Amino acid sequence: MTTYFVTGATGFIGKRLVARLLRRRETTAVHVLVRETSRDRLAALSRDWAGADRLIPVTGDLTEPALGLDPADLAGIDHVVHLGAVYDLTASDEVNRAANVEGTRNLLAFAAAAKAGLVHHVSSIAVAGDHAGRFTEEDFDLGQHFASPYHATKFEAEKLVRAQHAVPFRVYRPSAVVGDSRTGEMDKIDGPYYFLPAISRLAALPGRLPLAAPDLGATNLVPVDYVVAAMEYLMHRDAPSGATYHLASPRPQPLHEVYNAFSHAAGGPRIGAVLPSRPSTVVRSIGSRLARAAAAGVDRLPGGRATRAAVLDELGIPLPVLPHLSMAVEFDTARTTSALFGSGVELPELRDYAHPLYRYWREHLDPDRARHGGGLTGRVVLITGASSGIGRASALKVAKRGAKVLLVARRADELEEVRAEIAAAGGQATAYPCDLTDGDAVDALVKAVLAEHGAVDMLVNNAGRSIRRSVSLSTERVHDFERTMAINYFGPVRLTLGLLPSMLRRRFGHVVNVTTQGLQTDTPRFAAYLASKAALEEFGRVTGRETLSDGVTFSSVRMPLVRTPMITPSSYRGIPSSSPERAAALVVKALEERPEILSLPEGRAAELATLAAPRLTRFAVHLAYRAMPESAPEARDLPRQPAPASVAAAVTRLLWRRRA
Repeated sequence: MTTYFVTGATGFIGKRLVARLLRRRETTAVHVLVRETSRDRLAALSRDWAGADRLIPVTGDLTEPALGLDPADLAGIDHVVHLGAVYDLTASDEVNRAANVEGTRNLLAFAAAAKAGLVHHVSSIAVAGDHAGRFTEEDFDLGQHFASPYHATKFEAEKLVRAQHAVPFRVYRPSAVVGDSRTGEMDKIDGPYYFLPAISRLAALPGRLPLAAPDLGATNLVPVDYVVAAMEYLMHRDAPSGATYHLASPRPQPLHEVYNAFSHAAGGPRIGAVLPSRPSTVVRSIGSRLARAAAAGVDRLPGGRATRAAVLDELGIPLPVLPHLSMAVEFDTARTTSALFGSGVELPELRDYAHPLYRYWREHLDPDRARHGGGLTGRVVLITGASSGIGRASALKVAKRGAKVLLVARRADELEEVRAEIAAAGGQATAYPCDLTDGDAVDALVKAVLAEHGAVDMLVNNAGRSIRRSVSLSTERVHDFERTMAINYFGPVRLTLGLLPSMLRRRFGHVVNVTTQGLQTDTPRFAAYLASKAALEEFGRVTGRETLSDGVTFSSVRMPLVRTPMITPSSYRGIPSSSPERAAALVVKALEERPEILSLPEGRAAELATLAAPRLTRFAVHLAYRAMPESAPEARDLPRQPAPASVAAAVTRLLWRRRA
């Protein structure tokens, strides 16, 4: 019967190894070192493990002498498996040393005091440092240097294991461990995963022309299921103390091959040509000087260093990772290959398992996974002003496209009718009565929506009010401007700001601001309305340029005149207008295609006219203003000239001023 003591049991490799040890018939107990804060995590992991009744959590800490345990409680343990370590190329020397060096020292003291049968130390190919050339399983200290605290402390930890003689030991050196070769499962972004966002974005570009790239060297990757299966077999095989195994690819993997494997999985362009790997000494010298000069030149530019950091941050690549992208060492795996012969444990080729790795990353680890797909199916879309007009028509169309619609408006009864209509058609909708001019009500709406739905994928700021009144009639009606801004600007801004943090966390969100074609025509009598819509549009454009790399985008739909209850008080007889359904089609287009500005040809023509003939355009619009009657109730009692006389007077005055 066999007993085990394992550190790092909740880690990526550890949890898989412990599960396999529990399944072995001869296993009587697997003791695992856990901190008090990790006991719940261990319990959750072991819930589905076969033989979990033989799992015994032991509360302790690698940083404590003898792990904070009484070795007598575990005297005579057969196998001590040391997996606990910090693997983080960006971590400080202090953090790495505490876990990797002092943790190993404490583990060895515990194993000696407990009179353990065998210590299995999980090291890393990082111990080879900057060694160039062949590095065998017999090699250790060849005078190599180390580029990071992680590499240096893994070397020092293995040195401690080799220096002690109290307990027989074996050493396992995995290379860079990636996900499961069958399922693709991985627990964090690491190693080559840092570069998958860039590969994914290249795959989204049109065209599939092959690329040319310089020789960037080689790396060494190995899937976690191979590491775990090989360790379990080798742990129980007869071997002398000090036996060391390279759990690595027997040949270096050129970085262009690694790129091609993942790019093929992503559907992206492949590297078809690699520049010569051994340029002449002169070429190397010139190239090196040019590269250094270019880098120095970028750094001397205003914001050069910040720009370089921003580019790497946009790609999700930590700067400390870049120096470890490739290695000059070639790891000999002869002993491991010989020891595994006949075991059935074989290392697959990366090209054969890159697809499951990429698929799992895209579905579970891609920071941009929430934005995948351009359709509305499954999206949570919040629409304000949804009880009538454009909002109602938009809600019906969005629901038909498979979105879950959150309906917001003041009138609860009408909102419920829209919800019932969507439900009757087989769609999903939830009604949220809310007055957007009430700040507390908006805050409560945001809290309720996020609690019930987790996130809002898309927001349509449609609710608004229009007012048609000349400025000369508004000099004592500043409240008209305040009320219009309250519903058309401050309300949607407050709602957007409330939902924005959750969108940024998910790295996806789209906001559609329903504005107006009047922003392209500067239509008279709409100073309050157009100013509020201009403010909303500019808010969206500026915010969208700040949040673009976070996956949160904004669209402004410049609506033409639409036949809705909002325009009833105004005089629009004889003026062409659009239906709410056609307006809703524009909202859906903005949601699906996400342009910054969506406008109609007649609006763009008006803008072009203003650019081409600004004075004539202004004059024509003014004449139209003079010809059109007021719609404000108080204007009916004012003495007015007949429209033709009014226009003629306006023309006479303008011509007189030009001659003067």
